[in-house]
Amino acid sequence: MNNYSMYMITVILLGVSFVKDKDKTRKALKKAWKSFQNILPEFLGVIMVVGILLSILDVKWISSLLGKESGWLGVFLSAIVGAITLIPGFVAFPTAAMLLKKGVGYMQIGAFVSALMMVGMITIPVEIKYFGKKLTILRNVFGFIFSFFVAYVIGKVVGGI
Repeated sequence: MNNYSMYMITVILLGVSFVKDKDKTRKALKKAWKSFQNILPEFLGVIMVVGILLSILDVKWISSLLGKESGWLGVFLSAIVGAITLIPGFVAFPTAAMLLKKGVGYMQIGAFVSALMMVGMITIPVEIKYFGKKLTILRNVFGFIFSFFVAYVIGKVVGGI
């Protein structure tokens, strides 16, 4: 489906919701607007930083470090960056799309996004506090290892291996 058809479906369903219950629809739209306002500064900040970095850094250098040709070393570097970085999913996916356009390989993006979502190096102190040291370390280690499995599967599907 293209974007316009998705927008049309959304508008139609919003209209149906409004006809069915105007108060609930207004409340839902207000909540959505508040969420959007809360997310927007963070989203724009990360997109701007990535945009600036992509404009400053040489595309050939990025491709040599994280492109298809970088192989498993690039996958490993991507997984490390993903594990260290704290970016929410709604920002990670557009960032991944921008990196793909700049020549980063699919396997490397897979490792980056999956490590980003499953490993939390920055949040370890809080996680230890609530889940304990052993569970936190196990969860992060398994998440990191799984990011390589994700990269491998993506490589098989897309043809990076």
